[in-house]
Amino acid sequence: MTVWLPVLLPALTGVVTFALGDRRGTARAAVNLVGAIVSSVVVVSLVIKSYAGEVLSHAVPTLPGLDFGVHADLLGLLFSAVATVLWGVTLVYAIGYMDHARDRARFFGFFAWCIAAANGVALAADPITLFIFYEILSLTTYPLVVHSGSSEAIAAGRKYLFYALGGGAALLVGVTWLTVLAGPVPFTPGGALASVSGHTTELRIIFGLLAAGFGVKAALVPLHGWLPGAMVAPAPVSSLLHAVAVVKAGVFGMIRLVNELYGPELSSALGVAQALAVLAAFGIIFGSVVALRQEDLKRRLAYSTVAQLSYITLGTALCSPLAAAGALAHLAHHAVMKITMFFTAGSLAETLHVKKVSALPGVARRMPVTMTSFAVAAFALAGIPPLAGFASKWLLGVGAAEGGAPWALLVYVASGALAIGYMVPILIASLRPGDHPEAAGTESDPRMLWPIVTVAALSIIFGLTAGLPGSPAHWALTAIAPSFGGLMP
Repeated sequence: MTVWLPVLLPALTGVVTFALGDRRGTARAAVNLVGAIVSSVVVVSLVIKSYAGEVLSHAVPTLPGLDFGVHADLLGLLFSAVATVLWGVTLVYAIGYMDHARDRARFFGFFAWCIAAANGVALAADPITLFIFYEILSLTTYPLVVHSGSSEAIAAGRKYLFYALGGGAALLVGVTWLTVLAGPVPFTPGGALASVSGHTTELRIIFGLLAAGFGVKAALVPLHGWLPGAMVAPAPVSSLLHAVAVVKAGVFGMIRLVNELYGPELSSALGVAQALAVLAAFGIIFGSVVALRQEDLKRRLAYSTVAQLSYITLGTALCSPLAAAGALAHLAHHAVMKITMFFTAGSLAETLHVKKVSALPGVARRMPVTMTSFAVAAFALAGIPPLAGFASKWLLGVGAAEGGAPWALLVYVASGALAIGYMVPILIASLRPGDHPEAAGTESDPRMLWPIVTVAALSIIFGLTAGLPGSPAHWALTAIAPSFGGLMP
């Protein structure tokens, strides 16, 4: 039952949070922080066991021939570790950010339930279990998007729910059809559909349905429309949507789909991987170009997310060992880079009421530590060595060349240049003289400042340690290897 704890502990934390209500703020904060710390310890213990070759699993029988099961493999644990550890960091930030907000028990309760659902997606042993947690994630995120209760937030929430439920419907049809065709199949490195590989037409349609279902949360163009609108939510929710749980659930589903359901060989043979790669490449360029034109800081970051998530989808669709490993590593690297940026955007909005790029002059003098942290994340996102983004993009680029897809390498290089184009103007604007005086004391609430510094530091650490066991890059190489015969080039 230990393997269920990453799901059960955040779920229980949410229940206790709701029970404590809005008046018991100290107790509520303590419960959430303890829940995040204990959950992180559990996930780390599962990682250690998985590295040692012990993959824990447990299934709960539901219907004849149908189990509700989870397993703690290295691939799923990477996503689980990202979600759980960053939950704790985001909690500290959110406690400061939401200090004077209303309905905080509702906010933190649903936040914990989102992490529980994300861990369920990460550790799901089969497509049916993954689908159930995937839909729970949609439903638990909606109250966070509409948390402020403004008409703008309600409209954004309605749009998010429309996209999410539409994607869920496609996923349900795909999973049901696949189960009828092949029976209940577990995720298996290298693919689980060899026995039905002759049903080419059906398998292509089912792949399309599953890719569409995952593509909504992965903000795969043209299914990305909900993401920029959801930026009306509080900054911790934006971080949850863009870095920790929701969008990562989508790209993680793509990784499972290509590597452990269809398998790289069958995906390529059917032609579905190539189609997905073209769509992802378009998304990379589209998101990057649109980001250049955004005056609102959070919307610029939102379209950057559209592009960066397509990095992961493209790397997965190339069906090359190194590209697939780079895609998985970028799942973790993008998380720490983008959460730094959204934390910064939230801090600027709360402390200085700055939300537009044109309002940034003078900010670097007023908030030097915050903007230095943002600069680290921005350069990492652009792939500047030796930061985290460089490590995963190196694997993606080399994997593209290795897989006979030099065009994909050109897409990655062009996107890196575009990332510099939409990130550097933010930094330059903040350095210009402006109306923001230097801070007399701490530049912002320490509960918001130190999480920003912490996640920015991770962008440096993940890059410097990329070749060492336990780093996201090395972890990704180890986790992806079984889908390609157990060896990496």
